[in-house]
Amino acid sequence: MRLAHVALWTTDLDAAARFWAEHFSAEVGEEYVSKNRAGFRSRFARLPDGSALELMTGPWLEGDATGERPGWAHLAISLGSAEAVDASAARFAAEGLLVSGPRHTGDGFYEAVVRGPDGALVEITS
Repeated sequence: MRLAHVALWTTDLDAAARFWAEHFSAEVGEEYVSKNRAGFRSRFARLPDGSALELMTGPWLEGDATGERPGWAHLAISLGSAEAVDASAARFAAEGLLVSGPRHTGDGFYEAVVRGPDGALVEITS
């Protein structure tokens, strides 16, 4: 078995696609428009290691994803080294997307936390 993909609701499909492409080198596929569920649209963002995110939107989303809530708390992306985390965190900080700077955690990770377009948290780890 293997994980097929992780899905993320977004209020701005294009902004989410740009975020994953620009910051994580994702290849973003063409937009899918459902014929069965009115207003549902999605795009797949495939990361360099082959893992995939399904970015999904629909007119029923309220758009306030700033608070913690049941469900997906965060996604962690390993960048491979502390140096890569530092460089990426600096770029996120310059764009106002850095939530917490690089640090060593009590459970042995070196990570920073960034916020995506709809407020979804992404940990970038070494």
